[in-house]
Amino acid sequence: MSESQQDGQDLGNRRYEPPEEFAKNANVNDPSVYDKANQDYEAFWAERARELHWFKEWDQTLKWDPPNVEWFVGGKTNVSYNCLDYQVEQGKGDKTALLWEGDEPGDTRTFTYSELLTEVQKFANVLKGLGVRKGDPVSIYLPMIPEVAIAMLACARIGAPHSVVFSAFSPGSLRDRVNDCEAKVLVTANQAPRGGRVSKLKENADKALKDTPSVENVIVVRRLDEDAPMTEGRDRWWDDVMGEADAGCPAEEVDSEDILYILYSSGSTGKPKGIVHTTGGYLTHVKATTKWVLDLKDDDVYWCTADVGWVTGHSYLVYGPLANGGTTVMFEGVPSYPENDRWWDIIERHKVNILYTAPTAIRAFMKSGTEALEKHDLSSLRLLGSVGEPINPRAWVWYHENVGGGRCPIVDTWWQTETGAILISPLPGITTTKPGSATFPLPGIFAAIYDEEGNEVEGEGQGNLVITRPWPGMLRTLYKDPERYEQTYFSRYGKEVYFVGDGARRDAEGYYTITGRVDDVMNVSGHRLSTMEIESALVSHPAVAEAAVIGRHDEDKGQVPFAYVILEGNREKTDDLMKELRNHVGEKIGPIAKPQQVIAVDELPKTRSGKIMRRVLRGIAEGKEDLGDTSTLADPSVVDTLQEQAAAQG
Repeated sequence: MSESQQDGQDLGNRRYEPPEEFAKNANVNDPSVYDKANQDYEAFWAERARELHWFKEWDQTLKWDPPNVEWFVGGKTNVSYNCLDYQVEQGKGDKTALLWEGDEPGDTRTFTYSELLTEVQKFANVLKGLGVRKGDPVSIYLPMIPEVAIAMLACARIGAPHSVVFSAFSPGSLRDRVNDCEAKVLVTANQAPRGGRVSKLKENADKALKDTPSVENVIVVRRLDEDAPMTEGRDRWWDDVMGEADAGCPAEEVDSEDILYILYSSGSTGKPKGIVHTTGGYLTHVKATTKWVLDLKDDDVYWCTADVGWVTGHSYLVYGPLANGGTTVMFEGVPSYPENDRWWDIIERHKVNILYTAPTAIRAFMKSGTEALEKHDLSSLRLLGSVGEPINPRAWVWYHENVGGGRCPIVDTWWQTETGAILISPLPGITTTKPGSATFPLPGIFAAIYDEEGNEVEGEGQGNLVITRPWPGMLRTLYKDPERYEQTYFSRYGKEVYFVGDGARRDAEGYYTITGRVDDVMNVSGHRLSTMEIESALVSHPAVAEAAVIGRHDEDKGQVPFAYVILEGNREKTDDLMKELRNHVGEKIGPIAKPQQVIAVDELPKTRSGKIMRRVLRGIAEGKEDLGDTSTLADPSVVDTLQEQAAAQG
């Protein structure tokens, strides 16, 4: 069937049953797990927690004093011990724990569980030697290299909260995050290669360090064989301090509710939110969902493509797979360097079984076609995952047919930095999937849809997604800002209901489809429209590879949809095609959803994690000259090009 024929169908109404062989061998294949969790969800989560190692078991499973929560109260455990020592004790010492692929092909490193444990213990001793004690935050500003996981696990080992800052963030962003958590130590690298380019990470760090009074020591990984500016008495090379470190460091017995990490997320105000995740509940949730949703097995090679600077990298590249004793792949580079088949080459060479990636990447591959895929044997794959944003049905089907060869179930997962781990997703051995739908809340997760007035929407309907009971992986607070925590998440519908900030639609069969951020909902002449739905309609047209929709201010209608599209291949940017795309949206959703204008562009303004910066697009659409800080864009020059293209087509 041709792509244009496919687009003539409503792909979201297709059904995909779990393949019989997959279901038979899945980690979870009994649908009664949902009923068991509903009957006694505290007992359900306690059973999951008992799969961890505890120095001391908890006294109380759940303490809920809305909006404050504690899980496994009084229990003593350690995340590093669970991810490393406990795995070695289970006989996995010689198994590959971490398989690293560098930016340049052929640059690889592997660590067994025993080797990784040794490195982590040594760096834990380095931190202790620098005066880091339990409860002292450590900032980590590293590229995607093994040392980032080693540093995280070393912090966890001694009970020091880590705060990983995405390595593409600007010096100002690093400074603000270091100062907010008052880190005593910063771990960084001299340089960070990516896609054949090199950023001078230590020089960026030094700019931030001019105004970070809490930082006493800086450890610098020599990623490339180049010198970097080093401040006497403060800065030390990683290899030097590791060469002097003792290889034995017992894991600290930490309380279940002690802080594991602080991860900063963008908020609606300028100040980043320091999202706090603690120890026992978080690891319970992450370990369980890696096993249940991603179906990780002992002999799997598992690859989550996310950067460790984001929560997906924390939960499903480092902590989830290692807590399950898996082999996790870490990749430093980009899909298109040095050739556009780099990902498929990695999958073929390492015989990757599970691929967990973002819709942005999938749509980029769609744009370039299947030629690169067809060069490689991807038959080792048995499960595909999607994370980070809603995936439109057309991308879902393309992913299933071309990457998965039509044989791999897809788990379209919904969760957030704040939730810590997956909340809504198929269970691949049980769930019949629909393209574009995250399907159902997982066992032990209680989701609902509320309208603007706080009334629960029963059955089929649409509104604001909420979670009505606490779950183990949820954030505990915003660092040093409990009032903002309550105001942001527990004020809209009361202290007992977590307001997600996303809209959702539930169909007659109970399937949930995430419709995008509530602040990405437009009010057009009193009609609420989701930007995600309009984007999905646009990319269902065979001429469109990718789309971004924003609400532009309009004197008459309040807001009107305004669309930016990237066209497939060499399609010509004609006025007739733009008109056709507007009408296509009208046919898919209704006349009210037709974009006032569609502009064809060559690129969209994205951060290096692949997120589209809609604030910039809105500013361009409204003719603003000051578009705010664009330093976190993967390519800031895209903004100038967009402004020129918008002016030419305006």
